[in-house]
Amino acid sequence: MRIGITCYPTYGGSGVVATELGIELAALGHEVHFISYSQPFRLTGRSEGIFYHEVPVSSYPLFEFPPYDLALASRMAEVAEFCNLDLLHVHYAIPHAVSALLARQMLEARGRKLPFVTTLHGTDITLVGLDRGYLPITRFGIQESDGVTSISSYLRERTLVDFNVTRPIEVIPNFVNCDVYQPMPEEERSQARLRFAAPDELVMMHLSNFRPVKRVTDVVKVFAQIARAVPARLVLIGDGPDRSAAEWLAHDLGLNTRVQFIGKQDQVHKLLPLADLMLMPSEQESFGLAALEAMACSVPAVATNVGGVPELIDHGVTGLLYEVGEVDEMAAGALELLRDRARFEEMRLAARRIAKKKFCANDIVKKYVEFYESILANN
Repeated sequence: MRIGITCYPTYGGSGVVATELGIELAALGHEVHFISYSQPFRLTGRSEGIFYHEVPVSSYPLFEFPPYDLALASRMAEVAEFCNLDLLHVHYAIPHAVSALLARQMLEARGRKLPFVTTLHGTDITLVGLDRGYLPITRFGIQESDGVTSISSYLRERTLVDFNVTRPIEVIPNFVNCDVYQPMPEEERSQARLRFAAPDELVMMHLSNFRPVKRVTDVVKVFAQIARAVPARLVLIGDGPDRSAAEWLAHDLGLNTRVQFIGKQDQVHKLLPLADLMLMPSEQESFGLAALEAMACSVPAVATNVGGVPELIDHGVTGLLYEVGEVDEMAAGALELLRDRARFEEMRLAARRIAKKKFCANDIVKKYVEFYESILANN
């Protein structure tokens, strides 16, 4: 198949999943064309079967805000025609689903069919889409899609209820390449950890886009209590609007030398295996991709019992779940786990085992291919 993929190329879950999906599809022999305003950050190099098409957005004095959605629709139609695409797969409903709908209509006028699939990722439904200014157009884009998927059962139910959508929504969860995200050999791991911590120190990690919903300051608060009890370091991967607040909190708590903000990283799979625990105290998560990537590396997560996270983490088996804002409880639970080495090792093994069994790319990507085939068969 020749598949066009559109996503936000920035540091966020929807862009990560879309990019990894494209890479996996190309590895299976499909031709993948990314269509966006910049190259997705995880799309490094030029893998065989992967092509990138930039969406140029012109700025005219007439436009206070450049109409990206229209430029995207035009580029989608162009790429589909020039590269003979079989279908489009758009990630994040706004504005991508509506742009794909316009592209489909443009091509229909010339006698060409271009079905499109929309994947719902989270805040496109739980935050942006619920804004009264966007709700009608979000609903319309979803309803007019040729196929719709969501990354968790939680998100599927939220969409059906909040948007009164009648179109079927297929749940296809996020995935991880378990051959890339995997534990390191112990000798290599011990050596690599010296970048962040002394041999006798534990390493906590957090990975996100540092938006308010991720509650990054709670990460620092949880770590502060852990660090008072055991030798430990905190490594925060990513960047975003709440980074400054987290940095100042670490400074005010006297943790400057024990907390490292290392910004956006291309090769996260080489960092996650160095952690002992992943801290993910989010206010909302429709799935929890960072936790899954950590689990594949045998790193359990201390997370919040929100959204789709319970579909990923089994409390007490593959990680620990708490209510939003329960900083003291998270820290106490983490310390209790870290002190019980037998239980900790058991949880590490279980995290890796479940990641491979339920969320491995080899299995999940096949579900996308089967979904594409069903859409094409009906068009």
